[in-house]
Amino acid sequence: MDILNQLSKELNININNLTKTVQLMDEGNTIPFIARYRKEVTGNLTDEELRKLNERLTYLRSMEERKADIRRLIDEQGKLTDELIKQIEEAITLTELEDIYLPYKPKKKTRGSIAIALGLEPLANMIFDKAHSLNEVKSKAEKMVDGENIKTADEAIEKSLDIIAEKVSEDKFVRNIVRSSFYNDGILKSEKKNEDEDLTYKIYYDFSQRVRDLKSYSILALFRGEKEDFLKLSFTLNDDFNIFKIKRKIARDQFETYELVEKAVKDSYKRLIVPSIETEVRNELKDRADDESIEVFKGNLKPYLMQPPIKDTAIIGLDPGYRTGCKVAVVSGFGEYLDSGVIYVTDAKKNIEAANALILSFIKKYNVGLIAIGNGTASRETEQFIAGLIEKVDRPVFYAIVNEAGASIYSASKLAIQEFPDLDVTIRGAISIARRIQDPLAELVKISPESIGVGQYQHDVNQKKLKESLEEVVESCVNTVGVNINTASAALLNYVSGITKTTAKNIVDYKEANGPFKNRQEILKVKGIGPKAFEQCAGFLRIPESDEILDNTEVHPESYAIAKKIIKHDLNNIDVKVLANELNVGEPTLVDIIEQLKKPGRDPRESMPKPILRQDVLSIEDLSEGMVLKGTVRNVVDFGAFIDIGVKEDGLCHISNMSNKFIKNPREVCKVGDTVEVKILDVDKKRGQIALSMII
Repeated sequence: MDILNQLSKELNININNLTKTVQLMDEGNTIPFIARYRKEVTGNLTDEELRKLNERLTYLRSMEERKADIRRLIDEQGKLTDELIKQIEEAITLTELEDIYLPYKPKKKTRGSIAIALGLEPLANMIFDKAHSLNEVKSKAEKMVDGENIKTADEAIEKSLDIIAEKVSEDKFVRNIVRSSFYNDGILKSEKKNEDEDLTYKIYYDFSQRVRDLKSYSILALFRGEKEDFLKLSFTLNDDFNIFKIKRKIARDQFETYELVEKAVKDSYKRLIVPSIETEVRNELKDRADDESIEVFKGNLKPYLMQPPIKDTAIIGLDPGYRTGCKVAVVSGFGEYLDSGVIYVTDAKKNIEAANALILSFIKKYNVGLIAIGNGTASRETEQFIAGLIEKVDRPVFYAIVNEAGASIYSASKLAIQEFPDLDVTIRGAISIARRIQDPLAELVKISPESIGVGQYQHDVNQKKLKESLEEVVESCVNTVGVNINTASAALLNYVSGITKTTAKNIVDYKEANGPFKNRQEILKVKGIGPKAFEQCAGFLRIPESDEILDNTEVHPESYAIAKKIIKHDLNNIDVKVLANELNVGEPTLVDIIEQLKKPGRDPRESMPKPILRQDVLSIEDLSEGMVLKGTVRNVVDFGAFIDIGVKEDGLCHISNMSNKFIKNPREVCKVGDTVEVKILDVDKKRGQIALSMII
């Protein structure tokens, strides 16, 4: 198989661009670097398109390796034929390839292998060959009787049918009949097995749906319910029709040993084929559900990380709590820790007065303009307290509710201990909450992305695949924004193209020993960063303090000479095609350089939706049907979006209430971080549930 030509057709990429792009990947260039600085080579492919290319390339290469292995393994058995070679070469999926190999695959002890070991294969072949009479078969069977392992002729025939059943189960066409039945007319049924006190699986107590119509969230919930022993799952197929089709495939015409073959087929179907294909289908459903759920995570994570930073104001972070109080931390406009304390806002008047005094003193002393409140335990009471408090301040002070998922993981991590060795773990959590709204990207890279809480069924999907996929999103965001090398943590630097955990630490150590970097060339002095690593990372690292203005742009050092020639032109009146020819540079690169020269140091997050900052507070008691409010999208899942409208509980806008037009996916309408206008459809105050609509 010509992998590159196949990829070119599949992904609709020019073969010349694709060949050179694959060469760049094979040479160790990172996807962010290729996407940003080799656009002429790739034909302007995005990092997402490059990742899809890399994923598909890896799959096809593994297919080629497996094909070579299978040819070798069958050849070693002396059974490799021209027809088999053709089938192996033409296989386009790993499933198809493994079906071809299955009859030749070494087996564990089975009923069929036991029968073969007893010397019954000739008898099985006689029954299966259709050319022999029953009398001939019985006569042959009688000769197989040894009085020990085979006591009668009937027993010999029965055991030989095990060989036929196994042979039928290994036929790739037969397997495809059953595989197609699962996906075309198969039904997955669920029923209650044990009582679920929380009623988490109530909707699946009597559930039935075609396999082809199953949604990813249902698949994950059903499999988890089965694993936890609350649900019993079963698949229903059109068994009679499937067996009929298999019999037609095995033997179209009647013959004397037909009933014996039919018996073997039915046994093969029930005992071997259906259980085998069911396992395969379960795995494929799980993989599909994992992939779809991971796409939900990825789709939610990117806008969450790309929320615009709030600059130039000190921020108070509050980590609410009841018994242990609400932890308070103040950070400067640059994220530096300034002060901390603990307040109690849910108890006695004396505690409230002390809380008022502390927060007001922090606001005045550090010129605080924003208070970030974690959305966990006691968040509602803390919000009410803050809303009342800021009315007493003689200048504008706002508050915002911040998703605190993963804050406790960060606060107890090695990184947090290194950052704040003398602070209590709870205060570190409050610092993280403040920094999350100040610069979400810089703060959230400090915890594993799967802990950020912007997806669905995060604990049910393949954890390795989830981690890798989300880290790709973080990497993409970090490199899209760029990193100020003089203020970045090792955690943030680690996601920069070409920088490893070791070199990230080396950069931080270098800054501590030598002070801030003065220019990009100085990066080469860091241990572990040679010419190749420098090529990969330099364009993504910013140095605002440098005398070279280009060091604070996306322009790569390799293009500085060209950039300095472009500066001499009127940036708003350039004929790109003419100048590209004149400077012998690709048009995409030229366009990128011009944009950077127009707005040096521009943060691409500035164009993203800004968080809603509040000064008043609502409760669920204040809500009524028909009320129209503005809210922030907190999470988008397959069935809708969860939206913060300023009360403790996020409201749910079901997919059916998101648009007047038919939509397949809620992400067609909104993404995490969007500010949207919604109408209250229903409020269940007892259960704390709010139904919303975007159709106003």
